[in-house]
Amino acid sequence: MNSCMSATLANTLTTATLLTPLGRGAIAVVAVDGPVATNAVERLFLSASSRRLSQAPIGQVLFGRWAETTGEEVVVCRRSDSAVEIHCHGGVAASAAIVASLQNLDCVASDPIDRLSGIESDLIKRAAIEALSYAVTERAALILLEQYQGALSTAMQHIEELIAQNDIPLARVEIETLLQRAPLGLHLTKPWRIVLAGRPNVGKSSLINSLLGYERAIVFETPGTTRDVVTAVTAFEGWAIEFSDTAGQRGTTDTIEEAGVAKARAHCASADVVILVFDATDPKAYDKQLLAEYPGAMIGWNKVDLLAGRQVPEPGLHVSAASGQGLDNLAENIAQRIAGVELLPGAAVPFTTSQIHHLQALLAGISR
Repeated sequence: MNSCMSATLANTLTTATLLTPLGRGAIAVVAVDGPVATNAVERLFLSASSRRLSQAPIGQVLFGRWAETTGEEVVVCRRSDSAVEIHCHGGVAASAAIVASLQNLDCVASDPIDRLSGIESDLIKRAAIEALSYAVTERAALILLEQYQGALSTAMQHIEELIAQNDIPLARVEIETLLQRAPLGLHLTKPWRIVLAGRPNVGKSSLINSLLGYERAIVFETPGTTRDVVTAVTAFEGWAIEFSDTAGQRGTTDTIEEAGVAKARAHCASADVVILVFDATDPKAYDKQLLAEYPGAMIGWNKVDLLAGRQVPEPGLHVSAASGQGLDNLAENIAQRIAGVELLPGAAVPFTTSQIHHLQALLAGISR
């Protein structure tokens, strides 16, 4: 029975974890962690210097080949008595072969999030580690890093101390402040959903292309061109946004267009923000029916470059997908709408549903 099997039976696992993301890359890194990590790697690693891994000092880099591949060149480093790193060629094949060969020794393939989470006993820190792997913007990652460094843990501890001291008014204020930041926190790992809606041929597709900076949606002058929902992800002021271009909403006997209109309404119903796009050149464009259907929607008047001195419609934001006029202002207003709250550096932000439910339960408990 090999030593990895003995460790498994003793309920002390040795794990093999691919630390680098899947896909193309120059280098891939596999971490082997556990009481017999050195022994497992040593059985498969052929050092070019013939030096045994177990005899190398901690931190010394060894070059060689991996025995159970077609001569894959690797760099191996023993980070501690129970941790070894293997650096191989990037991509999928080389790293997968190395992990598979370690599994043949009964080492256990591990998820990188599980590996990192196992390092931390603090539940908020563990959640922050996992959330950081899904953050798609630097701004979101920095906020999550602050939570990992203790911002939310400290705030939660202070709230519990206030409740214990029976300082209920201040505890309520601090809980409510955190809950006001909850929508932002949940969107640190997923984009805000912004849907452009309106009647046919008001320039929704052109506008989304201009906001994105490239042609994502098909633009054609015939009303009803957009039949399906077209989505694309970008970022404004560091917040990840998924824009959706939808079919123009009108009554129609075309079965396919009717299905597109139904999809448009469904996306609007689940959107974080709806932007109603109107044609600034049409005096009758201010559509009270759509405004009533989507209360709270942002209003964007497109094609203002074609007004030729005529009065700009009110209320709403004035833009031109063709000339770019007003696009920066629209982007700023979108960012202000979705963020909603000002965050000082180091501010505590709840970022998981379980954290939010806990805060809501605390608030309900002190409000009785």
